[in-house]
Amino acid sequence: MNHLFVDNLTVIDFAYLDADRGLVGESWIVDVVLGGELDEQGMVFDFSNVKRTIKRVIDERVDHRLVVPEDYPGVSVDDAQPDTFTWTLRDGSFIIHRSPEEALVWIPGSRVMPSAVAALLEHELRAVLPPNVTSIDIGLREEVIEGAYYHYVHGLKKHLGNCQRIAHGHRSPIRIDRNGYRDYELESQWAKRWQDIYVGSEEDVSDRWVTEDGTLYVRFDYEANQGEFSLTLPESRVYMMETDTTVELIAAHIADRIKAAHPDDTIRVKAYEGVGKGAIASR
Repeated sequence: MNHLFVDNLTVIDFAYLDADRGLVGESWIVDVVLGGELDEQGMVFDFSNVKRTIKRVIDERVDHRLVVPEDYPGVSVDDAQPDTFTWTLRDGSFIIHRSPEEALVWIPGSRVMPSAVAALLEHELRAVLPPNVTSIDIGLREEVIEGAYYHYVHGLKKHLGNCQRIAHGHRSPIRIDRNGYRDYELESQWAKRWQDIYVGSEEDVSDRWVTEDGTLYVRFDYEANQGEFSLTLPESRVYMMETDTTVELIAAHIADRIKAAHPDDTIRVKAYEGVGKGAIASR
């Protein structure tokens, strides 16, 4: 059998639900290996079609979606509102999510694993690849990051594309320079602060309340061009910003906070949004 490979085909930026970590932002690099017989061009599959066909399927199926393991015992769908479900964490707290169908993907199993997502994508790709392609191997891996990083989730209601979905996320490094030198301690502090966090905009908050067990919850609601979105989660799992949560505004927010604590220093923040992209703010 002949094989064709494409490393670093694309990056999937998405969010998923975990029994302990809650709402988790993630970024996986995608590698693809196709096996099969050579076609009349002497190819397994034309490289020019790889991004046009394979990347499109991967991006449409998982990228910028919330991935939910359907067999987790703590997930329940509201029969009266089929677009709404509740995720109960092992600590007893809960997350409620409502969105259009295209913002979600349900996968078999009780946990979100790269192998389960890869199996879903491989199944979808079989329907669009030519018959001479007889095997598909999708590899999903995290970026190797030297230094601090965090997993965050957000939604950008003003975005015209899929970033408007209220629960999509990223696994992101951060670099902070103070007076021209990298400050590893500040990077570590922000990475810890934003470990498995939802970064929310104050203007999207529709309600706050306390349950009988004393847990404070916050609810976000907004309407975007893809439909209506809603997310409720414990406030302890939220970091609030007064602005929208684009990466440009995130970088500026972190730089402003650090500058306020160190007014005599020169600050430069390089905040990533997933792999190989982001924003820089200097103060």
